[in-house]
This record gives sequence, structure tokens and C-alpha cells, in this order.
Amino acid sequence: MVGQEAPRDARGCRLTGRRFAATAAFDWSGAVGERTKGIALAVKHGDAAAALLEPPGAWSRAAALAWIEARIAAHDDILVGIDVSAGLPFADCGAYFPGWDAGPPDARALWALVEKLSAADPHYAASGFAHHAEAARYLRRPGLLGDRYGSAISGRLRVTEQTSRARGIANPYSSLNLVGAAQVGKASFTAMRLLHRLAGRIAIWPMDPVPAHGPVLVEIYTSIAAVALGLRRGRTKLRDHAALAALFAAAGEPIPAQHARTDDHAHDALITAAWLARAHHDPALWHPAALTPALAQTEGWTFGVP
Repeated sequence: MVGQEAPRDARGCRLTGRRFAATAAFDWSGAVGERTKGIALAVKHGDAAAALLEPPGAWSRAAALAWIEARIAAHDDILVGIDVSAGLPFADCGAYFPGWDAGPPDARALWALVEKLSAADPHYAASGFAHHAEAARYLRRPGLLGDRYGSAISGRLRVTEQTSRARGIANPYSSLNLVGAAQVGKASFTAMRLLHRLAGRIAIWPMDPVPAHGPVLVEIYTSIAAVALGLRRGRTKLRDHAALAALFAAAGEPIPAQHARTDDHAHDALITAAWLARAHHDPALWHPAALTPALAQTEGWTFGVP
């Protein structure tokens, strides 16, 4: 009813799917350096086609942060997804770093720790954290396996990652793994430095309740979006505009304009922005069955895993 607020769950999140005027998706990168082609951003407004935003040169993490801050300042009605892990495994051991007395108790404290240990790294890199003597014990790095990493193959997984694998939704890697093309660890730690700066200024789901108005930031996994739009699991990377156009046409989506950039990062962003516009209406995606208040504050959750 008009003037009556929707009911909320135990975390304060509204039990109805909020409808945003626009959606955006960042493909992200943990690469060292100021600018990287691994970062791509696409935005979709209403019924218009998703569009790639291409700044001069390549995206930097500082520019990406500034773009999000502009959305905050404008109080834009936009849902922003970023392809990283906003948290680390916690529920399996009752801690991010079992045995480390200085280990943080929740996601915000984790972001602060990554920032503290990486403060000397330029361009929001996170090498300081990855090479810290104690933190490194829990990580898998090129040529080095921390003695507290866990399985040399998979490592520890968050509940959202376990759920995703068990339901055949996606096959995510441990965010403690910093090795290989499919790893998300390096990108996640660099993103945590930005999340540390954004905390309290924008709703970051599921750590924060979803407000009735204004921008919201969520964690995404681009392969979930690609499969939902019609690609086969394990074959979700598109590197030419013709294949992208065919996918959007088959999914009944308006076809994005052809851009100068046609790599898989750009296409991942376009696909995910379009999928978010469809998927964010679903209340079930905002209230996964396995997401508890404790998990929301420690591990977080990947939007799209019910």
C-alpha cells in the first residue's frame, strides 16, 4: 500500500525486490599498475541497451572509485555489481585466519586490515597484504603455498561458493587463491581497499540493508550472468561483437552498440549489466536461504546465488 513500508528480514532488508532505474557491472582486476585492461564497466538504463563506458586510455581503480562516488553524490537509483569477493571464508573455522590473534572479526574490519597492510601500495594494489608474513600463511601465491591455506587444489570456500558449486550454478575458486587466470583473490583484495573507503557511504549488500532509494553495491560473478542469458557453463567468454549480438538477440535483449573494445572483460560487463536489470527484481536473490545475519557481516554473498 502507498505509504506503508514493506516488511523486513532479520538483517533489516526489505522483503520485496527493489526496482532500480539503472544497473551497472564492473569486471575487475588485481593487476599491479595504474591502468589495466582487466577493468571494464557497462551500464544499462531502463529498457535501453547496455552500454560500455570507455574512458580515455584504460580504467584505473582510482577512476572506478571516483565513478562510484559520483553515483553516491548524485543519489542515483542504480545497482552496481563488482566481480570480486567482498569477504573471505569465515564460517568453516569461525575466523578468517584461524590461529592469528590479529585476525579481523567481520568484513569491515577485514577491509581495514587489507588497507592497513597495503597502504604503501600505489593505485590500490594489495601486494602489502599478500606478502605480509602472517597473512601469506593463509594464501596460495605463485610458487608459494601458505602452511594454513588448506587444500592445495581448492582451498577454503565461503558458504555462497559452496552453495553455488552444490547447485551447479558456477564453479568459483577460493578467494584465498592468488594463482591462475580464473582466480579472484588478487582482484578481491584490491577491491577491499575501495570497499573500505565506501563503507558507510553506500549500501553494500548484504552487509548493509537495502535502502528504499539511492545506489547499492553488490558482489557479482560474471559467469552466473552469462549462463543466465544463454551461454553454456564453462564457455562464458565472448571475444567478438557478432557473438555478443547473437547472445543478446536470443535472450530478447536490445543489442549493445559495437565498441572499440571487444575483449571478454568488456563483454562480461555488458552481459552482467543486462542480467542485473532482469534479475534484481527477484526477492529470492536478495534473501538466499543459507544467508544468515552472521554470514552477511563476515563472508558476504554473491548476488545471483539463491
